[in-house]
Amino acid sequence: MRFIALDVETANPDMSSICQIGIVHFQDGKPVETWSSLVDPQDYFDDVNVSIHGIEKEDVCGAPIFKQISAEINRRVEGQVVAIHTAFDRSAITQATSRHGTTPPECFWLNTASVARRAWPEVAQRGYGLAPLAVKLGIEFKHHDAAEDARAAGMILVRAMTEMGLDLVGWMDRVKGPIDPSHDGSVARDGNPEGPLYGEVVAFTGSLVIPRHEAADRAARAGCETSNGVTKHTTLLVVGDQDIHMLNGHEKSNKHRKAEELIAKGKPIRILTETDFLSMVAQR
Repeated sequence: MRFIALDVETANPDMSSICQIGIVHFQDGKPVETWSSLVDPQDYFDDVNVSIHGIEKEDVCGAPIFKQISAEINRRVEGQVVAIHTAFDRSAITQATSRHGTTPPECFWLNTASVARRAWPEVAQRGYGLAPLAVKLGIEFKHHDAAEDARAAGMILVRAMTEMGLDLVGWMDRVKGPIDPSHDGSVARDGNPEGPLYGEVVAFTGSLVIPRHEAADRAARAGCETSNGVTKHTTLLVVGDQDIHMLNGHEKSNKHRKAEELIAKGKPIRILTETDFLSMVAQR
């Protein structure tokens, strides 16, 4: 069982202002390699951010800029499951690659805060931050050092796999469902008749960056009728970006396969990535 844990610190509220990155390689439940680097964000350092991580502008003098280490980041995470605690780190990497015109990493993101909320009911609504979780689980680390935070996130995932009996692929699937499995997770909506996509019937599958209910709300505002499953009436299937590619041979979702079967029978269903879907519903 192999995965990567990643964490970043930023110089200011702009998520692309990465000033430190830490990557920890895990093998068979143990950290086996650590790589970290200070990064010159070519941006200002906000006092609030400095008060959190202690990194100041003088500390990154002579450090590489993100563009110079982007290839190294990609080399380390390519094709791997990458554990992050909350969606912040993924967004920061995405924003930084866009800002610097570099190639985004090809990996499979797994939010360990989402894992924890499903693994331990007592932290489902609160207490799932990295620091309180580490205390709860007895994980010692130096908070707000990127490599240390990455290691802690990785250890949380290891504990969840061990205690819940779910492997890496199992957790990749589990975080796509509701925190409480007894909840039906309905995302059915009626479409806004004034929306530009009125008449389309959309379903969602895979791991989305935004919550499924929010995706359904955006679709409905754009005019789509949203449903929980793929039927002969479905016209759009939105698939999480990372789920377009198979995870170590892991099969496509039932919805994805059913949509492909209906397409083969002549049904006019268009399969979209989440990115393309969000671009479409944002159009006016």
